[in-house]
Amino acid sequence: MIAIYKKELKSYFTSMMGYVFVAFVLVVVGIYFAAYNLNAYPLIGYTLYNVTFLFLILVPILTMRSIAEEQRNKTDQLLYTSPVSLISIVLGKFLALISVFGIPVLVICFYPQILNQYGSVNMAMSYLAIFGFFLLGCAYIAIGMFISSITESQIIAAVISFVVLMASYQMEGIASFFSDTAWTSLVAFSILFLVVCIIYGMAAKNVVMPAVLFVIAESVTGGIYLMNPVRFEGAFAAVLKKLNLAGVSYNMIQSGILDFTNIVFYFSVIGFFLFLTVQSIKKKRWN
Repeated sequence: MIAIYKKELKSYFTSMMGYVFVAFVLVVVGIYFAAYNLNAYPLIGYTLYNVTFLFLILVPILTMRSIAEEQRNKTDQLLYTSPVSLISIVLGKFLALISVFGIPVLVICFYPQILNQYGSVNMAMSYLAIFGFFLLGCAYIAIGMFISSITESQIIAAVISFVVLMASYQMEGIASFFSDTAWTSLVAFSILFLVVCIIYGMAAKNVVMPAVLFVIAESVTGGIYLMNPVRFEGAFAAVLKKLNLAGVSYNMIQSGILDFTNIVFYFSVIGFFLFLTVQSIKKKRWN
């Protein structure tokens, strides 16, 4: 894993990718820091939450080559046949990506000290906000890395990542289009289960298992609805709002409030998409 990590990290700084990423993050955060924190608000979290839109542009560009380039250059065969496990390969690549992201975050850690020279700053809240900002970026990177693993084209990987992250960023607005009635939530969940099972069936080239999973999901959902329909009131909209990763981080980043459920949520998202990345590579390996 260490060898993969060193190779990947070096590749980002032998090209312009790593330097451009670090510079762009620092320039944009620096502009917002000067405009908001130095002039009005002493909370670094206010600046960081307002620059989360950066992830929509920079993460797809940073992650698009992580695995897609290996597949395009056919160097993935060397990785698949190496004595290194697939989990180590994925973790090595992921750690290299978050190391590149960690460089501007480390620089940002000095910003509360700058603010402290002009007044009293709550350091605990400031560094908790920076930690939340880092976790949010890591979650986005894990998503982008998974998308890079399902295509050989870097451009396609970047476009899909941008669309997915943008959809997540706008999810609260999308959720507002759905009624809070229990029946609406039930129908929406049924359609969602159907779409997921169809996608799973097409990927696995198997009809039986997705059909069985769809029947089980519908039976459980229908049973819960019949026993207590009230539980479904606004349930689908609430689920969609949870898909807004930036929205989940609001209390931690902007307000500097320690919320362990948010931390567990982000680690769960990271672990889930790294697991999907391993499974995606494993499927290609055996094919």
